[in-house]
Amino acid sequence: MNQQPIDEYTQGDYEISTDKHKLDLDVIHSYLTRSYWSPGIPKDQVAKAIEHSLCFGLHYIPTNTAHSQVGFARAVTDYTTFAYLADVFVLPSFQGRGLGKWMMECVVNSPTIDGIRTFLLLTRDAHGLYAQSGFIQLPNPDLIMGKHNEVSWYNPELVAWPPNEN
Repeated sequence: MNQQPIDEYTQGDYEISTDKHKLDLDVIHSYLTRSYWSPGIPKDQVAKAIEHSLCFGLHYIPTNTAHSQVGFARAVTDYTTFAYLADVFVLPSFQGRGLGKWMMECVVNSPTIDGIRTFLLLTRDAHGLYAQSGFIQLPNPDLIMGKHNEVSWYNPELVAWPPNEN
């Protein structure tokens, strides 16, 4: 498989990068395991999903300190015709600063997936955020089908909202 180019964007004390080496698996797993869409997901499953996706890490990079991951999004894609957006989050203490909107702008304008014809996502509560990036309710939802499989790790009792940042 060809190595995809790395996209990087900076805005003030923040950076968004598709460099998977900059991702903090502990931060991502900690958030996702308590999210409404993947409660209880094992860390190895998160790592596997990252390995097979185009990932966008949002990092706080103030002067003279280490990078700290504060947000994440990933696109499951063939890099040509289709992408599915998943696992989008900004840690609660960094919300309200426009970072989610900026991250979505970076995702939908990424030159790595430029020209994608169909970009889908599922959301329960962030329709307004995604609408700002051009996502709409599909005009013909009856054309879309899905298959849901039960998995042993899915545990809705673990959902903590908002998730802790540790």
